[in-house]
Amino acid sequence: MPVSDKFHDECGVVAIYAHPEAEKLAYLGLHALQHRGQESAGIVTSNGLTLRSHKAMGLVADIFTEEVLTPLHGSLAIGHTRYSTAGDSALLNAQPIMVQSNKGMTALAHNGNLVNAMEIRSRLEAQGSIFQTNSDTEVIVHLIALSKEHTLPEAIADALRRVEGAFSLVMMSTDRIFAVRDPRGFRPLAMGRIPTQDGKQDTIVFASETCAFDLLGATYEREVKPGELIVVGPEGVSSRFYATQAPQSSCIFEHVYFSRPDSTVFGRQVQESREQMGRQLAREAPVDADIVVPVPDSGVTAAVGYAAESGIPFRFALIRNHYVGRTFIEPRQSVRDFGVKLKLNPVRSLLEGKRVVLLDDSIVRGTTSKKIVRMVRNAGAKEVHLRISCPPTISPCFYGVDTPSKKQLIASNKSIEEIREYVGADSVAYLSLEGLKAACADGEKTKYCTACYTGVYPTNWVDVEEILPAAASKP
Repeated sequence: MPVSDKFHDECGVVAIYAHPEAEKLAYLGLHALQHRGQESAGIVTSNGLTLRSHKAMGLVADIFTEEVLTPLHGSLAIGHTRYSTAGDSALLNAQPIMVQSNKGMTALAHNGNLVNAMEIRSRLEAQGSIFQTNSDTEVIVHLIALSKEHTLPEAIADALRRVEGAFSLVMMSTDRIFAVRDPRGFRPLAMGRIPTQDGKQDTIVFASETCAFDLLGATYEREVKPGELIVVGPEGVSSRFYATQAPQSSCIFEHVYFSRPDSTVFGRQVQESREQMGRQLAREAPVDADIVVPVPDSGVTAAVGYAAESGIPFRFALIRNHYVGRTFIEPRQSVRDFGVKLKLNPVRSLLEGKRVVLLDDSIVRGTTSKKIVRMVRNAGAKEVHLRISCPPTISPCFYGVDTPSKKQLIASNKSIEEIREYVGADSVAYLSLEGLKAACADGEKTKYCTACYTGVYPTNWVDVEEILPAAASKP
């Protein structure tokens, strides 16, 4: 398929402790987190004695059939659905990573990106370590195995103090589940509980987003806190902070785009944030128009807010085909904007003769926005006013988001007027950074990372072009 002109999150993780069908709950949790990664998925389970694993390329529902899940039967499980940022898109790099070391048999699944992974890897390889993948996650596995600490929780804490960047991790041994967030809290990780009726230990679950809990019948308890290591075992739930406190830098783009609107992320409902983005955008960038039209699906909630604040009627005038496969046969005779037409179709009766506010969550390269504006005009719209529910994205992300380089980001190279000319809209306006922070309640309970809008990074970093080709060239 054509490259989607959207940002991609690296992945979603899920963990299940003490459930007779842990493998099926992990599968369902990954299904709810499918939007976070569509390249590969994997589940590792424990029956109390040994770990079993299955990983494959593709979508969760296609990989985990009844025949695949049956041999994975266990009471503990972790799962991962992946979109690659560091490391190739290949089965070799699918997670969870499972290893046998001097710390016993363990498995690990990672959401995020380590900014010092290549530096650590080079040092470990010089000392004789052999790497099986070119994913940054494997660095953590080696550091745990090499730690001089004697217990697994201490070895995990020791290893994680040596890495820098974004990581929300779930790990497992044969009888315990571990859940960790980096000290800055870049990526989300939530804890939930399924009460048991027979007096046995409650089922504890972890997931990147709380929408997974709804499918599992779990109650959301709290976030895993930045810098926290939670251990769930036969003795119950214990918690410790393994690193000194760092300024919180949670990814604001989780609220703008990545997370599902039915999730609570960083302690705040995503639906509320997105609606407030739309309302604030209507106040900052009003326009005389007849209808507000979202670019589905991610622009819908902000468009609801824009319509409510402006009083302009909301209309679903772009219909999305949700059943587009990963491959398709293109007609030999070129069809203009084929990739966009495959996914979106205009409702001409709603657009004809109308002044349209077209609301989307972001512009990356601008190529898709240009095609959508053209599609809306061709359907008869009199005017098209593009409104974006976040600020211009001017810098790449190094914390687990697949972002184009600076030279590919349209807002890094063109003024707003030049962007308007490129996409062919009558006007273009973005939400201000101050407006975005207000919509997400920045500073009340959560401090956000906004580096993609400011170029000011919360950690030391290296250029992404140094990270990825170096990672890809490793055997």
